Amino acid sequence: MELRPIGVIHSPYKEKKDAPRQGRLSNNEITIEIYPEFVDGLQGIEQVTHLIVLYWGHLADRGILQTVTPFSPEVKGVFACRSPNRPNPIAFCIADLIRRDGNILTVRGVDALDGSALLDIKAYSGELDSIPEAVINWQKA
Repeated sequence: MELRPIGVIHSPYKEKKDAPRQGRLSNNEITIEIYPEFVDGLQGIEQVTHLIVLYWGHLADRGILQTVTPFSPEVKGVFACRSPNRPNPIAFCIADLIRRDGNILTVRGVDALDGSALLDIKAYSGELDSIPEAVINWQKA
């Protein structure tokens, strides 16, 4: 398996403690720089309102398999929650696309730390990607 970053994320979050718990909880604008060799992949992106942003959580603890979440004092496996600490810290956010300036995308709703490697971006479809009835039962009180 080979992953190649397609860009880098520039954000105000320098340390883990600076980032919001979830990207959707922040109104901060951040920029995503797409490397020159991947700019052609942005063709038509201006017609997209939201993006799936996949990036590498480079400061995550890859040795953690269980954690306590903000929602429950019970220990949960990292695959049953949204912890940034996991064996392969591939992070996922749904971002509002605000604008494109050449190879720079300005977005809102991303919790990435400054300098995070961008793995991929995809157009988000409310029709295909949203499952309103989805639940995490252990989050219920």
